[in-house]
Amino acid sequence: MKFTTNRESLLRSLQLVTGVVERRQTLPVLANLLVVARDGGLSLTGTDLEVELVAVESDVEIQQEGEATIPARKLADIWRSLPEEAEVTVEVAGDRATVRSGRSRFTLATLPAADFPKVESGADDAEFRVSQADLQSLLDQVSFSMAQQDVRYFLNGMLLEVTPQHLRTVATDGHRLAMSTLDGAGAGSERLQAIVPRKGVLEMSRLLDDGDDDVLLQLGANHLRVSKGPYTLTTKLVDGKFPDYEKVVPKDLGRTITGDRASLKQAFQRASILSNEKYRGVRMIIDGELMTIQANNPEQEEAEEQVAVDYEGDRLEIGFNVSYLQDVLNVLDTEQIQLSVSDANSSALIEGMGKDDAVYVVMPMRL
Repeated sequence: MKFTTNRESLLRSLQLVTGVVERRQTLPVLANLLVVARDGGLSLTGTDLEVELVAVESDVEIQQEGEATIPARKLADIWRSLPEEAEVTVEVAGDRATVRSGRSRFTLATLPAADFPKVESGADDAEFRVSQADLQSLLDQVSFSMAQQDVRYFLNGMLLEVTPQHLRTVATDGHRLAMSTLDGAGAGSERLQAIVPRKGVLEMSRLLDDGDDDVLLQLGANHLRVSKGPYTLTTKLVDGKFPDYEKVVPKDLGRTITGDRASLKQAFQRASILSNEKYRGVRMIIDGELMTIQANNPEQEEAEEQVAVDYEGDRLEIGFNVSYLQDVLNVLDTEQIQLSVSDANSSALIEGMGKDDAVYVVMPMRL
Protein backbone atom coordinates (compact mmCIF):
# COMPACT_ATOMS: atom_id res chain seq x y z
CA MET A 1 0.00 0.00 0.00
CA LYS A 2 1.22 3.48 -0.85
CA PHE A 3 -0.51 6.88 -0.91
CA THR A 4 0.38 10.57 -0.92
CA THR A 5 -1.70 13.44 0.46
CA ASN A 6 -1.54 16.90 1.99
CA ARG A 7 -1.15 17.07 5.79
CA GLU A 8 -4.36 19.13 6.17
CA SER A 9 -6.46 16.63 4.17
CA LEU A 10 -6.17 13.92 6.82
CA LEU A 11 -5.48 15.91 10.00
CA ARG A 12 -9.08 16.23 11.33
CA SER A 13 -9.95 12.67 10.30
CA LEU A 14 -6.90 11.26 12.09
CA GLN A 15 -7.65 13.23 15.25
CA LEU A 16 -11.32 12.16 15.33
CA VAL A 17 -10.68 8.49 14.55
CA THR A 18 -7.79 8.29 17.04
CA GLY A 19 -10.10 9.74 19.72
CA VAL A 20 -12.11 6.51 19.68
CA VAL A 21 -9.03 4.38 20.40
CA GLU A 22 -8.57 3.60 24.11
CA ARG A 23 -5.14 4.05 25.67
CA ARG A 24 -5.31 0.71 27.51
CA GLN A 25 -6.09 -2.23 25.25
CA THR A 26 -7.06 -5.86 25.69
CA LEU A 27 -6.00 -6.64 22.10
CA PRO A 28 -2.82 -5.11 20.61
CA VAL A 29 -4.57 -4.45 17.27
CA LEU A 30 -7.11 -2.16 19.01
CA ALA A 31 -4.30 0.38 19.53
CA ASN A 32 -4.06 0.65 15.72
CA LEU A 33 -6.11 2.26 12.97
CA LEU A 34 -7.26 0.18 10.02
CA VAL A 35 -6.03 2.04 6.91
CA VAL A 36 -7.48 0.91 3.58
CA ALA A 37 -6.44 2.43 0.22
CA ARG A 38 -8.82 1.28 -2.48
CA ASP A 39 -11.06 2.53 -5.33
CA GLY A 40 -9.38 5.94 -5.42
CA GLY A 41 -10.13 6.67 -1.75
CA LEU A 42 -8.65 6.14 1.70
CA SER A 43 -10.57 4.96 4.76
CA LEU A 44 -9.41 5.17 8.38
CA THR A 45 -11.15 3.10 11.07
CA GLY A 46 -10.71 3.20 14.85
CA THR A 47 -12.63 1.10 17.39
CA ASP A 48 -12.71 -0.04 21.03
CA LEU A 49 -15.23 -2.82 20.24
CA GLU A 50 -18.09 -0.62 21.58
CA VAL A 51 -17.70 2.44 19.35
CA GLU A 52 -16.35 2.50 15.78
CA LEU A 53 -15.56 5.57 13.68
CA VAL A 54 -14.79 5.38 9.96
CA ALA A 55 -13.48 8.37 7.97
CA VAL A 56 -13.36 8.21 4.16
CA GLU A 57 -11.15 10.70 2.32
CA SER A 58 -11.00 11.17 -1.45
CA ASP A 59 -8.35 13.93 -1.57
CA VAL A 60 -5.59 11.31 -1.64
CA GLU A 61 -3.35 10.10 -4.45
CA ILE A 62 -3.19 6.30 -4.25
CA GLN A 63 -0.13 4.78 -5.92
CA GLN A 64 -0.70 1.25 -4.65
CA GLU A 65 -3.89 -0.24 -3.18
CA GLY A 66 -3.78 -2.26 0.02
CA GLU A 67 -4.64 -2.30 3.73
CA ALA A 68 -2.81 -2.42 7.05
CA THR A 69 -3.22 -1.40 10.69
CA ILE A 70 -0.92 1.40 11.89
CA PRO A 71 -0.42 2.57 15.54
CA ALA A 72 -3.10 5.24 16.01
CA ARG A 73 -1.58 7.71 18.47
CA LYS A 74 1.91 7.58 16.98
CA LEU A 75 0.56 8.22 13.49
CA ALA A 76 -1.66 11.09 14.72
CA ASP A 77 1.20 12.65 16.73
CA ILE A 78 3.55 12.43 13.72
CA TRP A 79 0.90 13.97 11.46
CA ARG A 80 0.19 16.80 13.90
CA SER A 81 3.90 17.62 14.28
CA LEU A 82 4.56 18.01 10.53
CA PRO A 83 4.65 21.53 9.02
CA GLU A 84 1.40 23.02 7.69
CA GLU A 85 0.56 22.13 4.06
CA ALA A 86 3.32 19.49 4.03
CA GLU A 87 3.05 16.70 1.47
CA VAL A 88 3.10 13.29 3.16
CA THR A 89 3.68 9.81 1.68
CA VAL A 90 2.75 6.64 3.56
CA GLU A 91 4.06 3.31 2.32
CA VAL A 92 3.47 -0.13 3.85
CA ALA A 93 5.78 -3.04 3.04
CA GLY A 94 5.72 -6.25 5.04
CA ASP A 95 5.11 -5.41 8.72
CA ARG A 96 6.45 -1.86 8.50
CA ALA A 97 4.81 1.45 7.57
CA THR A 98 7.03 4.33 6.47
CA VAL A 99 5.83 7.93 6.71
CA ARG A 100 7.85 10.45 4.65
CA SER A 101 7.54 14.20 4.45
CA GLY A 102 10.33 16.51 3.27
CA ARG A 103 13.46 15.44 5.12
CA SER A 104 11.50 13.53 7.79
CA ARG A 105 11.07 9.76 7.80
CA PHE A 106 9.30 7.59 10.39
CA THR A 107 9.03 3.80 10.41
CA LEU A 108 6.18 2.22 12.39
CA ALA A 109 5.38 -1.43 13.17
CA THR A 110 2.08 -2.64 11.64
CA LEU A 111 -0.25 -5.55 12.40
CA PRO A 112 -2.27 -7.61 9.87
CA ALA A 113 -5.51 -5.97 8.70
CA ALA A 114 -7.24 -9.36 8.96
CA ASP A 115 -6.92 -9.17 12.77
CA PHE A 116 -8.85 -5.89 12.99
CA PRO A 117 -12.35 -6.37 14.52
CA LYS A 118 -15.58 -4.84 13.23
CA VAL A 119 -18.47 -3.57 15.33
CA GLU A 120 -21.43 -5.75 14.39
CA SER A 121 -24.69 -3.98 13.54
CA GLY A 122 -27.99 -5.41 12.36
CA ALA A 123 -30.96 -3.94 10.49
CA ASP A 124 -32.18 -0.40 11.15
CA ASP A 125 -35.56 0.16 12.84
CA ALA A 126 -35.66 3.91 12.22
CA GLU A 127 -33.81 6.39 10.00
CA PHE A 128 -34.05 10.16 10.26
CA ARG A 129 -32.12 13.34 9.52
CA VAL A 130 -31.47 16.21 11.89
CA SER A 131 -29.42 19.38 11.60
CA GLN A 132 -26.03 19.49 13.33
CA ALA A 133 -27.09 22.45 15.48
CA ASP A 134 -30.25 20.66 16.70
CA LEU A 135 -28.37 17.44 17.48
CA GLN A 136 -25.60 19.36 19.26
CA SER A 137 -28.24 21.11 21.36
CA LEU A 138 -29.93 17.81 22.26
CA LEU A 139 -26.58 16.38 23.42
CA ASP A 140 -25.23 19.47 25.21
CA GLN A 141 -28.41 20.09 27.18
CA VAL A 142 -28.40 16.66 28.85
CA SER A 143 -24.95 15.01 28.63
CA PHE A 144 -23.67 16.51 31.91
CA SER A 145 -26.35 14.52 33.80
CA MET A 146 -25.07 11.11 32.67
CA ALA A 147 -23.74 8.89 35.45
CA GLN A 148 -20.09 7.86 35.51
CA GLN A 149 -19.23 4.24 36.34
CA ASP A 150 -22.51 3.70 38.20
CA VAL A 151 -23.30 0.08 39.10
CA ARG A 152 -26.69 0.75 37.49
CA TYR A 153 -25.00 0.49 34.10
CA PHE A 154 -28.08 1.75 32.23
CA LEU A 155 -27.51 5.20 33.81
CA ASN A 156 -24.00 5.43 32.27
CA GLY A 157 -25.41 6.78 29.05
CA MET A 158 -28.16 8.82 27.45
CA LEU A 159 -31.68 7.78 26.49
CA LEU A 160 -32.51 8.57 22.86
CA GLU A 161 -36.26 8.48 22.25
CA VAL A 162 -37.78 8.67 18.78
CA THR A 163 -41.53 9.04 18.20
CA PRO A 164 -43.45 10.19 15.11
CA GLN A 165 -43.74 13.62 16.79
CA HIS A 166 -40.38 14.31 18.40
CA LEU A 167 -36.76 13.43 19.09
CA ARG A 168 -35.84 13.47 22.79
CA THR A 169 -32.70 12.95 24.88
CA VAL A 170 -32.77 12.19 28.62
CA ALA A 171 -29.94 11.61 31.10
CA THR A 172 -29.93 10.99 34.86
CA ASP A 173 -27.48 9.87 37.53
CA GLY A 174 -30.15 9.22 40.15
CA HIS A 175 -29.76 12.65 41.79
CA ARG A 176 -30.77 14.87 38.88
CA LEU A 177 -32.38 14.51 35.48
CA ALA A 178 -32.03 16.48 32.24
CA MET A 179 -34.46 16.23 29.32
CA SER A 180 -34.33 17.97 25.92
CA THR A 181 -36.98 17.67 23.22
CA LEU A 182 -36.90 18.55 19.52
CA ASP A 183 -40.45 18.71 18.20
CA GLY A 184 -41.22 17.91 14.58
CA ALA A 185 -38.06 15.86 14.08
CA GLY A 186 -39.56 12.45 14.76
CA ALA A 187 -39.48 9.33 12.67
CA GLY A 188 -41.08 5.90 12.37
CA SER A 189 -44.58 4.86 13.32
CA GLU A 190 -43.97 3.95 16.96
CA ARG A 191 -42.05 5.04 20.04
CA LEU A 192 -38.46 3.75 20.03
CA GLN A 193 -36.04 4.05 22.94
CA ALA A 194 -32.31 3.33 23.00
CA ILE A 195 -29.59 3.92 25.61
CA VAL A 196 -26.47 5.34 23.96
CA PRO A 197 -23.34 4.66 26.07
CA ARG A 198 -21.42 7.59 27.52
CA LYS A 199 -18.50 7.21 25.12
CA GLY A 200 -20.87 7.07 22.13
CA VAL A 201 -22.46 10.36 23.24
CA LEU A 202 -19.08 12.09 23.68
CA GLU A 203 -17.75 10.88 20.31
CA MET A 204 -20.98 11.96 18.60
CA SER A 205 -20.55 15.43 20.08
CA ARG A 206 -16.91 15.61 18.87
CA LEU A 207 -18.02 14.71 15.38
CA LEU A 208 -20.31 17.74 15.04
CA ASP A 209 -19.06 21.15 13.91
CA ASP A 210 -20.50 24.51 12.87
CA GLY A 211 -21.48 23.29 9.41
CA ASP A 212 -25.07 23.46 8.17
CA ASP A 213 -25.20 19.97 6.62
CA ASP A 214 -27.60 17.45 8.17
CA VAL A 215 -26.68 14.32 10.10
CA LEU A 216 -28.23 10.94 9.27
CA LEU A 217 -29.12 8.78 12.28
CA GLN A 218 -29.96 5.09 11.85
CA LEU A 219 -31.25 3.31 14.93
CA GLY A 220 -31.30 -0.48 15.22
CA ALA A 221 -32.05 -2.98 17.97
CA ASN A 222 -28.45 -3.01 19.22
CA HIS A 223 -26.69 -0.09 17.47
CA LEU A 224 -26.88 3.57 16.52
CA ARG A 225 -25.15 4.74 13.35
CA VAL A 226 -24.45 8.45 12.81
CA SER A 227 -23.32 9.60 9.35
CA LYS A 228 -21.98 13.08 8.63
CA GLY A 229 -20.03 13.91 5.48
CA PRO A 230 -17.02 11.56 5.27
CA TYR A 231 -17.58 10.17 8.79
CA THR A 232 -19.64 7.21 10.00
CA LEU A 233 -19.86 6.57 13.74
CA THR A 234 -21.36 3.28 14.94
CA THR A 235 -21.97 2.69 18.64
CA LYS A 236 -23.40 -0.32 20.40
CA LEU A 237 -26.37 0.38 22.65
CA VAL A 238 -26.59 -0.33 26.38
CA ASP A 239 -28.71 -3.43 26.99
CA GLY A 240 -30.97 -2.35 29.83
CA LYS A 241 -34.18 -0.53 30.75
CA PHE A 242 -33.97 3.20 31.35
CA PRO A 243 -36.04 4.54 34.30
CA ASP A 244 -39.50 5.93 33.49
CA TYR A 245 -38.37 9.55 33.28
CA GLU A 246 -41.93 10.90 32.98
CA LYS A 247 -42.62 9.79 36.57
CA VAL A 248 -39.54 11.67 37.78
CA VAL A 249 -40.58 15.05 36.33
CA PRO A 250 -42.69 16.61 39.12
CA LYS A 251 -46.19 17.93 38.37
CA ASP A 252 -48.46 20.45 40.13
CA LEU A 253 -45.69 22.50 41.72
CA GLY A 254 -47.21 25.27 43.82
CA ARG A 255 -44.20 27.50 44.45
CA THR A 256 -42.36 29.22 41.63
CA ILE A 257 -39.22 31.33 41.92
CA THR A 258 -38.10 33.42 38.95
CA GLY A 259 -34.70 35.08 38.78
CA ASP A 260 -31.95 36.44 36.55
CA ARG A 261 -29.85 33.52 35.31
CA ALA A 262 -26.52 35.39 35.23
CA SER A 263 -26.97 36.81 38.77
CA LEU A 264 -27.91 33.42 40.20
CA LYS A 265 -25.06 31.69 38.38
CA GLN A 266 -22.49 34.13 39.80
CA ALA A 267 -23.98 33.92 43.31
CA PHE A 268 -23.87 30.10 43.30
CA GLN A 269 -20.32 30.17 41.98
CA ARG A 270 -19.14 32.46 44.77
CA ALA A 271 -21.02 30.56 47.49
CA SER A 272 -19.65 27.24 46.26
CA ILE A 273 -16.09 28.36 47.11
CA LEU A 274 -16.80 27.76 50.81
CA SER A 275 -19.14 24.79 50.47
CA ASN A 276 -18.15 21.34 51.73
CA GLU A 277 -15.86 19.84 49.08
CA LYS A 278 -17.45 16.40 49.48
CA TYR A 279 -21.17 17.19 49.78
CA ARG A 280 -21.29 20.54 47.93
CA GLY A 281 -24.48 21.54 49.73
CA VAL A 282 -25.92 25.09 49.82
CA ARG A 283 -29.00 26.31 51.69
CA MET A 284 -31.45 28.57 49.86
CA ILE A 285 -33.82 30.73 51.91
CA ILE A 286 -36.49 32.45 49.82
CA ASP A 287 -38.52 35.09 51.64
CA GLY A 288 -40.49 37.69 49.72
CA GLU A 289 -38.41 38.90 46.79
CA LEU A 290 -35.04 37.94 48.21
CA MET A 291 -33.12 34.66 47.94
CA THR A 292 -30.35 34.13 50.48
CA ILE A 293 -27.77 31.48 49.55
CA GLN A 294 -25.70 30.08 52.43
CA ALA A 295 -22.74 27.67 52.35
CA ASN A 296 -20.37 26.40 55.02
CA ASN A 297 -17.68 23.77 55.45
CA PRO A 298 -16.08 21.67 58.25
CA GLU A 299 -13.58 24.49 58.96
CA GLN A 300 -16.56 26.61 60.13
CA GLU A 301 -16.10 28.99 57.18
CA GLU A 302 -19.26 30.55 55.77
CA ALA A 303 -20.46 32.28 52.63
CA GLU A 304 -23.69 34.21 52.14
CA GLU A 305 -25.09 35.68 48.95
CA GLN A 306 -28.35 37.55 48.37
CA VAL A 307 -30.12 37.73 45.01
CA ALA A 308 -33.36 39.51 44.07
CA VAL A 309 -36.04 37.09 42.77
CA ASP A 310 -39.76 37.06 41.99
CA TYR A 311 -41.59 34.85 44.50
CA GLU A 312 -45.05 34.92 45.99
CA GLY A 313 -45.54 32.48 48.82
CA ASP A 314 -44.55 31.49 52.34
CA ARG A 315 -40.93 31.55 53.46
CA LEU A 316 -39.12 28.60 51.93
CA GLU A 317 -35.87 26.96 53.04
CA ILE A 318 -34.38 24.21 50.87
CA GLY A 319 -30.95 22.66 50.26
CA PHE A 320 -29.30 21.54 47.01
CA ASN A 321 -25.99 20.29 45.68
CA VAL A 322 -24.60 23.53 44.27
CA SER A 323 -22.71 21.74 41.47
CA TYR A 324 -26.00 20.40 40.08
CA LEU A 325 -27.53 23.89 40.03
CA GLN A 326 -24.41 25.33 38.35
CA ASP A 327 -24.47 22.63 35.65
CA VAL A 328 -28.06 23.52 34.76
CA LEU A 329 -27.43 27.29 34.70
CA ASN A 330 -24.39 26.72 32.47
CA VAL A 331 -26.45 25.07 29.71
CA LEU A 332 -29.56 27.27 29.89
CA ASP A 333 -29.30 30.30 27.62
CA THR A 334 -32.35 32.39 28.62
CA GLU A 335 -32.04 35.62 30.60
CA GLN A 336 -34.56 34.48 33.22
CA ILE A 337 -34.91 31.03 34.78
CA GLN A 338 -37.77 29.50 36.69
CA LEU A 339 -37.35 27.14 39.66
CA SER A 340 -40.50 25.36 40.89
CA VAL A 341 -40.99 23.22 44.00
CA SER A 342 -44.00 21.99 46.00
CA ASP A 343 -42.27 22.06 49.42
CA ALA A 344 -38.86 22.01 51.12
CA ASN A 345 -38.49 18.23 50.62
CA SER A 346 -39.53 18.03 46.98
CA SER A 347 -37.45 17.90 43.81
CA ALA A 348 -37.02 21.19 41.96
CA LEU A 349 -38.01 21.66 38.33
CA ILE A 350 -35.78 24.19 36.55
CA GLU A 351 -36.58 25.70 33.13
CA GLY A 352 -35.53 28.66 31.03
CA MET A 353 -38.28 31.29 30.84
CA GLY A 354 -40.05 31.20 27.49
CA LYS A 355 -38.36 27.96 26.37
CA ASP A 356 -39.97 24.60 27.02
CA ASP A 357 -37.59 22.42 24.98
CA ALA A 358 -35.40 21.54 28.00
CA VAL A 359 -36.35 20.77 31.61
CA TYR A 360 -34.17 19.83 34.58
CA VAL A 361 -35.02 18.05 37.83
CA VAL A 362 -32.72 18.32 40.85
CA MET A 363 -33.31 16.40 44.09
CA PRO A 364 -33.01 18.35 47.36
CA MET A 365 -30.39 17.75 50.07
CA ARG A 366 -30.93 17.56 53.80
CA LEU A 367 -28.63 20.11 55.43
